[in-house]
Amino acid sequence: MIHTQRQHLQNTPCVFLYKDEIKKAVRNGTILFFHGLGASKDVQLHDLENLAQHGFLVVGIDNVGHGERKYEDFDTRFSTKNTNLEQDFQQAVLETAQEVPILIEELQKRDLIHNAKVGVTGISMGGFITYRALVEYPKFKAAVSILGSPKWKGNNPYSPHLHHKCFFPTPLMSLNAGKDTSVPAHDARELHQHLREFYAKDKHRYIEYPESEHFMRESDWDDLWQNMVLWFQKWLMT
Repeated sequence: MIHTQRQHLQNTPCVFLYKDEIKKAVRNGTILFFHGLGASKDVQLHDLENLAQHGFLVVGIDNVGHGERKYEDFDTRFSTKNTNLEQDFQQAVLETAQEVPILIEELQKRDLIHNAKVGVTGISMGGFITYRALVEYPKFKAAVSILGSPKWKGNNPYSPHLHHKCFFPTPLMSLNAGKDTSVPAHDARELHQHLREFYAKDKHRYIEYPESEHFMRESDWDDLWQNMVLWFQKWLMT
């Protein structure tokens, strides 16, 4: 049985999901989960439950400007007609990632992290947040970016690809779609080429699904999800 608790960590709205006993889930590992643009922790609830089913404590988080703290001008701010759309998107990603050290400190105070076993993952916008979170908090035991990019458009000095040395030694997996025009795969692919300089072969992995677009084929999505689960089982549960 999956249990659900809705709480705030400081001012950040979250939902905690775990199977059976929370203490056992915490011992297996705590995973921060960030959703995509326009979604929320509640929209993503099925995915959160799916991950919690594998024994982890999963913490679903409303990104800045989303869910319970949705921007009043959300539709205008993230409209393709907004000439500052990219800057506004990057700012929301950055502000969300900058909350991560505070969230982890609060989880530690509540005894919801065991032996520093905490991971991070996210889908699309959440993948962007995942990369930046590794810069903000370089002590993650495992990270998985799904359909995200480490490289931000423009010349933003906060772009994670400029700080990729901070990712080491966190075991990092990136999962991308080859035909994705919303978040092209090449920047994540290139990142992992650079990571070869720092990482042992088994501690970073890049997987690309060549026939999938941003909304992936069902079979590819199922495979992607399994790879993500296996990554966390390998690096958090052990």
